[in-house]
Amino acid sequence: MVKGLRSSAETSRPAEPAASDAVTRRPWHGRAAVRAVDGWVAALRRRVSAGEVGSLPVVLVLAVVWIIFQSLNENFLSPRNLSNLSVDIVGTGLIAVGIVFVLLLGELDLSVGSISGLAAAVFAVLNVLNGVPEWLAVIMAVLAGTLTGTVQGYSFAKTRVPAFVVTLAGLLTWNGIMLSILGTSGTINLDESGFVARLTSHYFTHDAVAYGLAAVSAGAVFLVCHQDRRRRRAMGMPHRSLLDVVVRAGGVAVIAFSAAYVLNRFQGLPLALLVFLVVVAGLDIVLRHTHYGRQVYALGGSVEAARRASLSVTRVQTAVLAVSGTMAAVGGLFLASRITSVSQNSGSAVLLLNAIAAAVIGGTSLFGGRGTTWSAVLGMLVIQSIASGMAITDTPPAAQFVITGGVLFAAVVIDSLSRRSQEAHGRA
Repeated sequence: MVKGLRSSAETSRPAEPAASDAVTRRPWHGRAAVRAVDGWVAALRRRVSAGEVGSLPVVLVLAVVWIIFQSLNENFLSPRNLSNLSVDIVGTGLIAVGIVFVLLLGELDLSVGSISGLAAAVFAVLNVLNGVPEWLAVIMAVLAGTLTGTVQGYSFAKTRVPAFVVTLAGLLTWNGIMLSILGTSGTINLDESGFVARLTSHYFTHDAVAYGLAAVSAGAVFLVCHQDRRRRRAMGMPHRSLLDVVVRAGGVAVIAFSAAYVLNRFQGLPLALLVFLVVVAGLDIVLRHTHYGRQVYALGGSVEAARRASLSVTRVQTAVLAVSGTMAAVGGLFLASRITSVSQNSGSAVLLLNAIAAAVIGGTSLFGGRGTTWSAVLGMLVIQSIASGMAITDTPPAAQFVITGGVLFAAVVIDSLSRRSQEAHGRA
């Protein structure tokens, strides 16, 4: 009897795990990383299938362009060439940032090239020919861009004539005024030791400046992402994991410190690049984290829906074109600084096309409502990398337009297919 009870008790007692099971059941700290990677891959697949490709295509295109030109000429990725590339993207890139704002509305600004030339002409005439202090001439030039953009924006908002028509008239008008201001002289040379000329010629030669900027950039990304995670978590909304936030900040740190290392191997951090990145980051915050920015995206989704939601459509549309005009003026000053002169060729049609192409290639949708200011940076890197590669490999300039046009067409096709996919998934 006792034996039977003992056998039943033994059978009811849980069996001891085998040695191999104990080993496999030991906690492994790498499992969290594996699950995170699997989650990112799955999320990436879902986003791509839903048409949310983000900046992935342009990053792949940029990598291919760099690999091709580096294989053709080993000096393409040299510190000197990359440093020059980082300065060359600034002028047109600033104009492209303004274009991003307009594209978010689903509109197009064709006057930015003429506005940039007009602003440069205003500065040159005031400072060089009339002796106006340089700081005051810069302010007047930028205000000229703001004023022209505001006039166009208000006209577009009130008349409801498509923006590309209003700005096409502006293209002709501002170009005519620029030619009138420059007069018969045609070309005005800037003071090479002045503030504007130094915008693209000054470098922070101390290594700590570039590395400090890299550290600040990575820290800022971590803080912004972590704060967004905490806010979403407190509200019970879907949020990123802490590991995801750390990896994002780490990725930015790797890119930023690598760029700082390369720049320090030549002349250091260019002032022009520093200004460009600060402006892009600041306007990105405006778009993503302010009421005005949310209104811009809302109008890009549907103007009529935004109007029914009691949004001030006229005010937002006017402000967007004013931002575009302001950025065109600032970009025009940097372009004049690069060649230390202003001429009747300033603000050419090629400049306009490159600025629009940069915004679109970088991932800003032509249909409105999707894109960031960083799109202009990525797009300009692609365009200027092609131009730099063509120059360093002695390729005929005509090929640059063909290749850039092909990349632009591919970007538009991807944008169109992405929108169709989003509509099919009910996200557009």
